[in-house]
Amino acid sequence: MTPMATTDIAAADALLDLRGMSKLKWRCRRGLLENDLFIERFFARHESGLTVRQAEALGVLMDLSDNDLLDQLLGRKTPEGPQAEPEVLQVLEMLRAARSTD
Repeated sequence: MTPMATTDIAAADALLDLRGMSKLKWRCRRGLLENDLFIERFFARHESGLTVRQAEALGVLMDLSDNDLLDQLLGRKTPEGPQAEPEVLQVLEMLRAARSTD
């Protein structure tokens, strides 16, 4: 692994800074209350430990329409394409877990 690659990995695993968190929360605002509830609980549980990599994965989920996102959160549809990447699946499970324990 080259030094640049190591730096990139370290940056992706770094905690999200305050400005990045603010931008992410704004991006996560949704039109469906159900999605907002999942996201609100997710941030309540994971905000302090969220990494840059996880924020990027959450961004991939935010590219979905509200109805498609809700289907993913409820497990009604199987993730495909970019949503099936390991980092995105991890964040999807974190979102789902926030629902089931609150």
